[in-house]
Amino acid sequence: MIYAENILETIGNTPMVKLNKLTKELPCLVLSKYETFNPGNSVKDRMALQMIEDAEADGRLKPGGTIIEGTSGNTGMGLALAAVIKGYKCIFVMADKQSKEKVDILKAVGAEVIVCPTAVEPEDPRSYYSVSKRLGEETPNSWYVNQYDNPSNAKAHFLSTGPEIWEQTEGKITHFVVGVGTGGTISGVGKYLKSKNPNVKIWGVDTYGSVFKKYHETGEFDENEIYPYITEGIGEDILPKNVDFSIIDGFTKVTDKDAAVYTQRLAKEEGMFLGNSAGAAIKGVLQLKEHFTKDDVVVVLFHDHGSRYVGKMFNDEWMKEQGFLD
Repeated sequence: MIYAENILETIGNTPMVKLNKLTKELPCLVLSKYETFNPGNSVKDRMALQMIEDAEADGRLKPGGTIIEGTSGNTGMGLALAAVIKGYKCIFVMADKQSKEKVDILKAVGAEVIVCPTAVEPEDPRSYYSVSKRLGEETPNSWYVNQYDNPSNAKAHFLSTGPEIWEQTEGKITHFVVGVGTGGTISGVGKYLKSKNPNVKIWGVDTYGSVFKKYHETGEFDENEIYPYITEGIGEDILPKNVDFSIIDGFTKVTDKDAAVYTQRLAKEEGMFLGNSAGAAIKGVLQLKEHFTKDDVVVVLFHDHGSRYVGKMFNDEWMKEQGFLD
């Protein structure tokens, strides 16, 4: 009989799926690393489990402890699933721009959720960075995960996602394109792929209102680049330690409108019911068209599932309110 001992054993080994209609103008083969097949429906299951196992191994996370983290939702889901199996409590802190579905899903798996305002500075005591850090200091027998600076985040993708992509493309991959938030996925996968072939190009997808693209190109952290944006799960107003800029060949920025519109188009034209960052990622691939030739194999990673965004990007009334639909 073939079965997993528990739900955590089903993390990873996600399929690679070819894109057809949206990429027909591109000269190359475009494949998607389809991470919604993880049990928590996102790529974040991989690093959540890695961070927990590493914290258990060195004693930061003790039996019966409480896991505390600031999350846009998906890392929280991965941590919560592992916590259910391993017997931990979870407290998650989220910004109020995240979808209601994400809050409800975390509560459904037993987590406590605290919602904080988006439109405050990272150093503000009300920000989700500050609140999660403070809770980590105040809560007895707790572990503050800090996915942004936790090296186990990128490590998970070096050990699992990168090797899977290399094997699934038989080493033929020429470009890897992915949205950048904490930086764990792009840095871990990028480091692995370049260790196998230094000529593989690593492209990050950024959003307007985020600091990554300008910082990568100029070395300047420009606070004038920072303003509130709607796209979820990518971009930052800080520089996480997990973003290894030396591995990234370049960034392309995608607007909130394009990210939302292409999230709908993935569902309606490719049958791919995916999250907001997938729309940004595929638009990013299209914007990089001049970098591709007919012999290239481009892999784009799709982070999470459309069920998290039913009230937003898949709601035409919401889309009209934002000015994204005529």
